[in-house]
Amino acid sequence: MSFVIAFPNIDPVLVHLGPLAIRWYSLAYIVGILAGWRYMVGLAARPPYAATRAQIDDFIVWATLGVVLGGRTGYVLFYNLEYYAQHPLHILYVWEGGMSFHGGMIGVALAGYLFVRSRKIAFWPFLDLAACAAPIGLFFGRIANFINGELYGRVSDVPWAMVFPRGGPLPRHPSQLYESALEGFVLFFVLHFLWRVPAVRRRPGVLTGVFLAGYGLARASIEQFRQPDVQVGFLPGGTTMGQWLSAPMIVGGVVLIVYFLRRAPVPLTPRPDELQENAPKGGA
Repeated sequence: MSFVIAFPNIDPVLVHLGPLAIRWYSLAYIVGILAGWRYMVGLAARPPYAATRAQIDDFIVWATLGVVLGGRTGYVLFYNLEYYAQHPLHILYVWEGGMSFHGGMIGVALAGYLFVRSRKIAFWPFLDLAACAAPIGLFFGRIANFINGELYGRVSDVPWAMVFPRGGPLPRHPSQLYESALEGFVLFFVLHFLWRVPAVRRRPGVLTGVFLAGYGLARASIEQFRQPDVQVGFLPGGTTMGQWLSAPMIVGGVVLIVYFLRRAPVPLTPRPDELQENAPKGGA
């Protein structure tokens, strides 16, 4: 009989406050957004000064809406369209679960585009800030997936395989932890290291490309160990929906990296708030 690690059966609900239940999954979103916000503020304090503190504070509301609306819409369209076409009101039942990272990414990108246009901020430098912060939310989100016992891996006999409550009696890969490590921890430090290189920061768009390609490669690789959603199953050639959605990210990321590396670096201008402080006083 092979040794199997017992799944730490943690209650998905962190605490009950009367009729209100605070879930680990909700807490992961909150912590990820708040930590990403603080990280963006720290990055923006260094050249090329993509945004002011006030602008980043305002963007967090836009980003939160982009994540929730985009993530839910992506799940409906990519993973369970037939069901929601028959039960359209259930699209609003977000507490039942069902979010797509790829949809959430599109939602945040669209929210970012509308935000920078409304604030007259340079798009690519600002998007680089968001890209560097995104793995923080991914890290906590995948940990929450693990606590919930969802998005588990395929059947395996590796020594660290676990029997998940929703996954039947056979041990499986803890693929949520693989994703947390690669999409969250590793990708965060790769982007953090590159951000510290002035030549990279002076080429806005490169870090966004690194995030897209890095996430796409990590997700496509881990899909080899992750059990596909039951309503989708395997696609042609034994591929999965996650791999098909990640392929354009890899291609697009590489294109952005090559394109922006070939462009001339931007000058390191003064901070926007310093420009305001140094502006001439009095009327013209």
